[in-house]
Amino acid sequence: MKLDDFDFELPEGLIATRPARPRDAARLLLAEGDAIQDRHVRDLIDIFRPGDRLVLNNTKVIPARLAGTRTRQSAQGEVVAKVEVTLLEPAPGGEWSALAKPLRKVKEGEEIVFSDALSAKVEAIENGQLRLSFNLSGEDFDAALAEAGAMPLPPYIAALRAPDDEDKRDYQTVFARHSGAVAAPTASLHFTRELLEALAAKGVEFTEVTLHVGAGTFLPVK
Repeated sequence: MKLDDFDFELPEGLIATRPARPRDAARLLLAEGDAIQDRHVRDLIDIFRPGDRLVLNNTKVIPARLAGTRTRQSAQGEVVAKVEVTLLEPAPGGEWSALAKPLRKVKEGEEIVFSDALSAKVEAIENGQLRLSFNLSGEDFDAALAEAGAMPLPPYIAALRAPDDEDKRDYQTVFARHSGAVAAPTASLHFTRELLEALAAKGVEFTEVTLHVGAGTFLPVK
């Protein structure tokens, strides 16, 4: 089996760069045995039965993509380079692992400045990833990240448009509670509070789990 066995034509016009509004107007494929139906997410109220259980991932996406600058001294004076950083996960001691683009623009020991409030020191570069220590921690870090960071869009969307403030709402589920994901649990994005309330009233039961989605979801299939 080869990767190109999975190649198919996807017209650009069929790539949704914005979510459906309302969220539960998104299309849904219902497969029951050999029968396949085109439905909408809002139809889950008719599909679920009393006593069914719906498992919700309550992870909350952080604005993990940061645009910063690195300043380096040379014989000709200061050399400033733009660096895009995507946070991956926190490490013990408050540091973060991260990806940098372009990686060649940074060295260990250098500082990357993201805003007037937020900066980070490159503690190490290992296996193509940075280990960063930020100048802030706790709630101060969260506040500065919310101000300076952007949602990391899937590559197929990022290729068509730049991220904006709407993404901080659109790429967050209505039941997000525990910060830590760097990508959204995408199937969860189609639920509205009204749909969840209607399912509960019908007798559908709920269980919440916290599964932080990592940047690996953006990697190509190998």
